[in-house]
Amino acid sequence: MKTETLVSVLAALRDELGEEDLPLVADMVKTDRDPYRILVSTLLSLRTKDEVTGAAADRLFALAATPAEMIRLPEERIARTIFPVGFYRTKAKTVLHVSRDLLEKHGGRVPRTLEELLALKGVGRKTANLVITMAFGEPGICVDTHVHRISNRFGYVSTKTPDETERALREKLPRDEWSAYNTLLVAFGKRVCRPVSPLCSRCPVASSCHRAGVTTSR
Repeated sequence: MKTETLVSVLAALRDELGEEDLPLVADMVKTDRDPYRILVSTLLSLRTKDEVTGAAADRLFALAATPAEMIRLPEERIARTIFPVGFYRTKAKTVLHVSRDLLEKHGGRVPRTLEELLALKGVGRKTANLVITMAFGEPGICVDTHVHRISNRFGYVSTKTPDETERALREKLPRDEWSAYNTLLVAFGKRVCRPVSPLCSRCPVASSCHRAGVTTSR
């Protein structure tokens, strides 16, 4: 798939996908661009459904909405509060560690650069890019399993890992498409372009897709 075709595909997806399809963090920023809430919500969301993450984040922020408030909570209480998110005990540790780092190294503020965010223990490239994009409105390419899979399925990149996909997209994708790319492809991946047996018969951009790696579809 050529870049001009991909840009047309993204425009078609914007027209096709409704507000109800948006992933959790993209939906959050319509009413709340607090960087700390977005950072913590993103950490909780890893390998967890949006509806579970949203409820857990609401419960946690009702107890502590800032790094200073968070570090006063016992780790076990955080774990109980965010259950049943995936790996909730590990995530409780990460939330506390990140909160302490923010206080000790950044004056309690979430940093704005990719390098500083990646220096926080437990923050990976997906989370860092999402915070840059959603909290600060800066260009970033957040690559999760949906973005990695669909970018390859389209035939726009040919990569083996999400990190490789991010690097390839940074070289090819027009910068003004970076911020919305994750939001659109995550929603599209959940609704139509699923990991196994994608709904190609319903796909609004099927005629442009190379269907790389697709062996069965509906």
